[in-house]
Amino acid sequence: VIGKKAHLILPTHRLLDAANEAAMGKGKIGSTLKGIGPTYTDKVSRNGLRVGDILAEDFKERYARLKERHVRQLGQMGYECDPDAEEASFMEAVEYLKGFRLIDCEYYVNETLKTMPILAEGAQGSMLDIDYGSYPFVTSSSTACAGACIGLGISPSRIGHVYGIFKAYCTRVGSGPFPTELFDETGEKLRKIGNEFGAVTGRPRRCGWLDLVALKYAVMISGVTDLIMMKSDCLDSFGTIKVCTSYKVDGKETAQVPFDTYANIEPVYTEFKGWNTDLTGCRKEEELPEEFRNYIAFMENYLEVPIKIISLGPDREATIMR
Repeated sequence: VIGKKAHLILPTHRLLDAANEAAMGKGKIGSTLKGIGPTYTDKVSRNGLRVGDILAEDFKERYARLKERHVRQLGQMGYECDPDAEEASFMEAVEYLKGFRLIDCEYYVNETLKTMPILAEGAQGSMLDIDYGSYPFVTSSSTACAGACIGLGISPSRIGHVYGIFKAYCTRVGSGPFPTELFDETGEKLRKIGNEFGAVTGRPRRCGWLDLVALKYAVMISGVTDLIMMKSDCLDSFGTIKVCTSYKVDGKETAQVPFDTYANIEPVYTEFKGWNTDLTGCRKEEELPEEFRNYIAFMENYLEVPIKIISLGPDREATIMR
């Protein structure tokens, strides 16, 4: 099923995305160039086309008007491109979409909630949230828990448990602030062990130590009730493991994420002795090395939220439920 109110990404949206990124030069935000930002621009300015519109008899006329608007914008930006190149493929995709069950998802989801729980899975990290992320290096939507309410058409009172998923270290694709980023062999080691390459773009992810300041901020914004830690095994071979517990901003120490994303942020670390043990074979909490259990206990105390699930490897069985 697909919600009728979801917005369509046109081929010219992708061209506008590329044009905007090119115009920024060195200040580009690292867009995936999938047309998401320009689609949101049309949504907010009330010019967008939605999935439900493909059922209208005049859909092609509506499409042509929006495309013409985009072509004018591309011309004003001086961006050379062929706006017709992907149109045939787009129209084929539109016909394909008609074969799906197109629904009013707000009614569908709320009716379903009367008989069973629903797990809503978000996408992208909390620091990419359009309002509370590291603006302007963010996505175009709310990636916090509240985004599920808007995206599904449900009341905040219907939200039960909020599971916050995080890696045992930090990564980022594209531009933007990254206080704990590692530019040395340690960062490269994390990238190789964790196979950290962008799922959409294939770009190498920037890697660094776990930032508990940012993680606690994300926990607060989304009201996280339970945490899930992924890729713990990627730290198995490190003799020393660091976590950022505060920032120094202009010489002053703080445990809050600053408003200014361009601020000179220096991470303050707490160091832990590595466990130097292969965790992938552990299936019970008591099998975990003491150093790892101390690491978990420190994070839970700092974050004030329990870590309920720990992933110790790529296999589904390599998981400890606490």
